[in-house]
Amino acid sequence: MSATGLAVAAAHDSSAASPVAPALEARGLVREYGSVVAVAGIDLALQRGEFLTVFGPNGAGKSSLLGMLAGSLRPTRGEVLVNGATLDFGAVDLRRHIGVLSHQGFLYAQLTVEENLRFYGRLYGLGDLDRRIPERLSHVRLAERASSLVGQLSHGMRQRLALARALLHDPDVVLLDEPYTGLDPSAAAILRGVLTELRDGHRSVVMVTHNLREGLALASRVAVQVRGRFAWQGIGDEVETNDFERLYHRVVEGGS
Repeated sequence: MSATGLAVAAAHDSSAASPVAPALEARGLVREYGSVVAVAGIDLALQRGEFLTVFGPNGAGKSSLLGMLAGSLRPTRGEVLVNGATLDFGAVDLRRHIGVLSHQGFLYAQLTVEENLRFYGRLYGLGDLDRRIPERLSHVRLAERASSLVGQLSHGMRQRLALARALLHDPDVVLLDEPYTGLDPSAAAILRGVLTELRDGHRSVVMVTHNLREGLALASRVAVQVRGRFAWQGIGDEVETNDFERLYHRVVEGGS
């Protein structure tokens, strides 16, 4: 084979062997609030289809971590990458690949369920809302409440609507901050079904929760965050709930 042919073949082999960029990656993330270090150097890489559940005590920096992964909180140091591209604080186009369910919910009580989704759909520039909105409402079991005012919904219904809002634009990355907080067993069961469907192989999910049982049931990967760091990481399928509860308390008490 000629030198040119060898070079072309080598380039082809190199391209074929190139790894796919993680859907979500964090490199050396640090977040400081004055003298307080909330996140103290976290690295992670999630491929499509992976579901990472992050546990940890209050004050461990979990919400700060999610804020940086969402692009809504600027890191003091480090960087976040989405599909291989750096997520700058003002990178609006890149943030369209991310869906966030947070404590706030970002819902307007004086608008109906449908009006809330239509408002956010227009912000994202979506042109097929007449199809998307009924699909998302059906997905979160709220199709029959489309004309209800959000202010009249139960907490569980608002959680599901907030999730529909977070998924409206088909994000590659989904970030969930304590989705089970305040839910009764019935509402939690419905939410669990919806979140289970997120493990469809197309999205990467990071969920922060204190609910050990629910968090482990969904996770393909698990981390325990203590004092701003991942003090322990493991594979979801290899963790038994009872064993993990003891391990969790040991890790938290031991710190990092």
